[in-house]
Amino acid sequence: MGYYDEYEHPNHKKRRSFGLFSVVITAFLSAALGGMMVLQSLPTLVRTGFVHFPASGEISTATSVPVSTSGKKDAEQTVNVKVETDTVKAVRKVEKAVVGIINIQKMKDLWSSNTKAVESGTGSGVVFSKNNDKALIVTNYHVIKGASDLEVSLPDTTRVKGRVLGADPLTDLAVLEIPAKGVDSVAELGSSSSLQVGEPAIAIGNPLGLHFSRTVTQGIISSLNRSMPVDVNEDGQPDWEINAIQTDAAINPGNSGGALINAIGKVIGINSLKISETGVEGLGFAIPIDDAKPIIDDLVQYGKVKRPYLGIVPKDLQEIPTYHWQHTLKLPTNVTEGIVVIEAVGSAQAGLKPYDVITALDDQQVSNSAELRRYMYTKKQVGQNVKVTFYRDGKQMSSVIALKQEQ
Repeated sequence: MGYYDEYEHPNHKKRRSFGLFSVVITAFLSAALGGMMVLQSLPTLVRTGFVHFPASGEISTATSVPVSTSGKKDAEQTVNVKVETDTVKAVRKVEKAVVGIINIQKMKDLWSSNTKAVESGTGSGVVFSKNNDKALIVTNYHVIKGASDLEVSLPDTTRVKGRVLGADPLTDLAVLEIPAKGVDSVAELGSSSSLQVGEPAIAIGNPLGLHFSRTVTQGIISSLNRSMPVDVNEDGQPDWEINAIQTDAAINPGNSGGALINAIGKVIGINSLKISETGVEGLGFAIPIDDAKPIIDDLVQYGKVKRPYLGIVPKDLQEIPTYHWQHTLKLPTNVTEGIVVIEAVGSAQAGLKPYDVITALDDQQVSNSAELRRYMYTKKQVGQNVKVTFYRDGKQMSSVIALKQEQ
């Protein structure tokens, strides 16, 4: 009692404080209950038309606006504002040029020796040309690999038969031809030479199959000039290195062969692969369109890529047991990288022999077969000469070899 004796009318003040607290609690509970009732009734209000949601590409600034009319009861008017962003415009230019590719392979029946055609997988492709009665599509080689037949799914879901004009496993590119009927949009190929890290990137494709056809994802250019090894003959050793654009725009299985576009709707890359290890996110890669264009041109014109040929069967020195480096190849101890000549044919026979170890082309060091091919295919042309530096019986030598066309 002594504690409360220090205050005048303690019971009166307690009742007043408790009354204010009750008002606050009551207001809070009423608001919460009202919100729950609105949420529960929202589907019914939408179905009956009392609540309107904006269509895709639009945003409603107000669901209803009172409009005063002279001498009449106020009316309500719904106001919608259409949003036209750069992304929306860019996607609209390209999305109908992205198609689905269906890989059909012949499989043996488990219960008989008969074979039947089955869908082995799906991917994406980009229509880049339409002329008279034919349209051309660029896609990935691995999308069409092993196919006995190919079908192309157009934006209206119509399926047409596709024919391979040419394919190149090294660059993972292929060109298909289809009837032009039903093709209403052609993508514009841009340039990848002036891309900057951080600029917007938009991927369009068919992730996880045609059910999600022409899915759009957006991100940025994460990096340029990424080297991605390619093992064409599946022997565990890289045969080539693709120069790739890295992006964090979501690329999933089925996106392969689809378009990577910039903010103005031009194709800057052909989506090719992603790193899908556990815990890894946002690592997708596309073939730069400037690298793809000459490959596409060769595939359309010749059905293959015309490349210079050194005339050797190569094997990386790193694949050879180290015991043979000095005892068989007689290499100096400081030579630990290079390309061993397993066989020399054609003009190479005049300058190279089996067991020679190539270390440089035109005085530029090459460490493995992938680097040798990259130099040959990007720096040289059929009919040109190349200076080859190599070791034979422990001695460094060089020879000039005329390049023939790869068969």
